[in-house]
Amino acid sequence: MSGVEVAGIIVAVFWAILISFLAVALARLAQVLRATTKLVADVTDQAVPLLAEASTTVRSARTQLDRVDAIARDVQEVTSNASALSSTVATAFGGPLVKVAAFGYGVRKALGKGDAATSGGVPPKTSRRNVIVGRTVPPARRRKQKG
Repeated sequence: MSGVEVAGIIVAVFWAILISFLAVALARLAQVLRATTKLVADVTDQAVPLLAEASTTVRSARTQLDRVDAIARDVQEVTSNASALSSTVATAFGGPLVKVAAFGYGVRKALGKGDAATSGGVPPKTSRRNVIVGRTVPPARRRKQKG
């Protein structure tokens, strides 16, 4: 055997091994492609019902939002009606009620002064309190604030 024949045999063996590796790789690639095809088919079979269910849910949500919009419009109308009624009542009864309250206060003051005159001219002793932002301050604290 000559060197050329040995080189030819080595090249033939190399090509046989290379083709064997390529055949194994192609076989595995074919298996992966079959598994991928099956997986895509399964996902498609499961995705279609899920998409239909999602579509139904979105339609239901849209219906509920339409109902909420209608309720919000009704509440806004009721609120504006209540505001109009409140201003009407305040206009109609506010002035006369203030006048009646003022008259009653004047009558009470007048009757109170008449009692003081009959008791010797000394008005009854009342404690004076300062009002600060809706609160009353006792006299002892008021003295501290002045000093």
